[in-house]
Amino acid sequence: MPYTPSGFFCDRLIRERERRDGEGSLSKPLRFSGQDFTTLKQECLTKKCLFEDDTFPASVESLGYKELGHKSNKVKNIVWRRPKEICENPQFIVGGASRTDICQGDLGDCWLLAAIACLTLNEKLLYRVVPQDQSYSEGYGGIFHFQFWRYGDWVDVVIDDRIPTFNNQLVFTKSAERNEFWSALLEKAYAKLHGSYEALKGGNTTEAMEDFTGGVTEFYEMKEAPKELYKIMKKALERGSMMGCSIDSLVPARFETRTVTGLVKGHAYSVTAVEEQSQHKASKVRLVRLRNPWGQVEWNGPWSDNSKEWVSLSKGEKDQLQHQSAEDGEFWMSFEDFKKNYTKIEICNLTPDALEDDKIHKWTVSVNEGRWVRGCSAGGCRNYPDTFWTNPQFRLCLLEEDDDSEDNEVACSFVVSLMQKNRRKERKLGANLFTIGFAIYEVSLSMHGNKQHMQKDFFLFNSSKARCKSYINLREVTQRFRLSPGEYVIIPSTYEPHQEGEFILRRAGWWWSPAPANAGEESEEDQQFRSLFQQIAADVSTVSTGRPVRPGREARETRERVSLSHSSTDKDLNTEGFSLECCRSMIALVDVSSMDGTGRLSLQEFRHLWNKIKQWQGIFRHYSSDQAGIINSYEMRNAINDAGYYCVLVSRSGFRLNNQLYDIITMRYANEGMNIDFDSFISCLVRLEAMFRAFQAFDQDGTIRLSVLEVSC
Repeated sequence: MPYTPSGFFCDRLIRERERRDGEGSLSKPLRFSGQDFTTLKQECLTKKCLFEDDTFPASVESLGYKELGHKSNKVKNIVWRRPKEICENPQFIVGGASRTDICQGDLGDCWLLAAIACLTLNEKLLYRVVPQDQSYSEGYGGIFHFQFWRYGDWVDVVIDDRIPTFNNQLVFTKSAERNEFWSALLEKAYAKLHGSYEALKGGNTTEAMEDFTGGVTEFYEMKEAPKELYKIMKKALERGSMMGCSIDSLVPARFETRTVTGLVKGHAYSVTAVEEQSQHKASKVRLVRLRNPWGQVEWNGPWSDNSKEWVSLSKGEKDQLQHQSAEDGEFWMSFEDFKKNYTKIEICNLTPDALEDDKIHKWTVSVNEGRWVRGCSAGGCRNYPDTFWTNPQFRLCLLEEDDDSEDNEVACSFVVSLMQKNRRKERKLGANLFTIGFAIYEVSLSMHGNKQHMQKDFFLFNSSKARCKSYINLREVTQRFRLSPGEYVIIPSTYEPHQEGEFILRRAGWWWSPAPANAGEESEEDQQFRSLFQQIAADVSTVSTGRPVRPGREARETRERVSLSHSSTDKDLNTEGFSLECCRSMIALVDVSSMDGTGRLSLQEFRHLWNKIKQWQGIFRHYSSDQAGIINSYEMRNAINDAGYYCVLVSRSGFRLNNQLYDIITMRYANEGMNIDFDSFISCLVRLEAMFRAFQAFDQDGTIRLSVLEVSC
């Protein structure tokens, strides 16, 4: 479970969203690029003009940045055309969307097309991504829209229908039917989501599967696949899960090259069916149906389209399997041949149901956003013990045991998924995928009540209870675990330290979530605090209690309300409330340290900030002369020491602020009378905490060396 730390920390849970009908949900997707489909379409129909999307224009910039950029000869003869300029009687969908509607063009995005083929197997999922209220006849305005899951939110992407062509033929994805365009437009919308068509070159099928469903993916290497793999695959398809597979190529030059069996190495395939049939009325054979996104090039071994094995089946059995002898890229093969020829399989579970038994478990999915920040929380893997502990940390509490525990073993199953964000979109800026992974540590009973960020010594003297199989440069690393009931902490990280990036951590399983206390059970102070948060949240943002409060441009109103709340009861502090600068500093401290960076504070974050202010307030009162709302600059040294900055855990011996730093503090925060008011006192402590936390990330022996870039960060 998420936790609220106190004391020194570099990260924490940002927000755990379990939205149903809020912004970013399926029923209310976010508007990508701020574009509202209904409004834009109505404007086009009113003006009797066709929509032109200036956020993803018909230009080279939308094609790409390198191989499809300005200097490429490939783009010179590309012309952007609307379907009505390409053929007569264009249709959005002809005779229903099917897997044969997807044929790969001159773009290495077979991973995307394999996922689209899987998507067509489930109409409910398909029409969630491809809204049906679109056509080339009634209400046509040259505008279309598609919906994708994007790092925890559903987004609606609007496009115009100008598509790249060469000699009046589609350059990229096309349908087997020349006048059908839904798959080409879906590809364009996905390209817009990532910045360009070229950004889609090369990828993993699961990436698109998850972007179509919001599901959680599990990977299986064939050489390490469980004995129940066939059963797992069959149940997965029955539950609507999407599956892809591929054959690894150890030699890059051999990617997407055909083998003598008709299969293609380094190429993504869709798994579209798993069946079992009687053969020779004596034995049963397990079969797998696959599809090549090329729309051609098929397996030529046993159970291929024209193989002799089909003779043993009746016409009814063939019809049941939808057997066809056509060069359409789809084919059957035995499960044994499937395991021998393919390297890995990916299963995107729409819900994290346990695939190993016959019961459908009602698991929940927790989505946490975070960030690795250079010099603060980008600690690298366990190989870097001096910085590993600074990585973001997420608490996990396992209570519910599996129903099918073997050998009386008491254990809980769950899935952890770590996904790095925005790396594909930032390719044109030189960004590559980080090598990422995670480790899981058990928190002992003696630490159960300790919700602080676990410190360096904890990881020096405790080994992980579980971890991902390997750190790898994929968008996502996912793995299923079974651990004993208890409390754990998950540490997501890049392999190397000091690598900055955003991520989301998803945890699927049985989660303990304490029920909110009834109002009557809260203390008077808790009720007042909750009331204060609701008051601020109500006026600052349209969020409810427990949702984040956004103090962006409304920070002044936040300040005024917080000012009223403490000035009314703390008149001895002689303050009109925190300044806008001080409010921003406090929010930045909690926000940056929590790896969010969005200026949003949850109730728990706000409570942590509030408790810290109360602690500092008590120290200020203690040293305030005659309770006049100020402290003498000479007392500032003692006040800072009492606040905990006389000994910082950057080395075993610690250190005190030296005289030079106290002089700087006095010059910065004291007035002409050498006095420091409450607002300045809080601003000083906020700055000190941020500075010390950054120092800790680089420290090894009480001193650090920084490059110019590290200083600027």
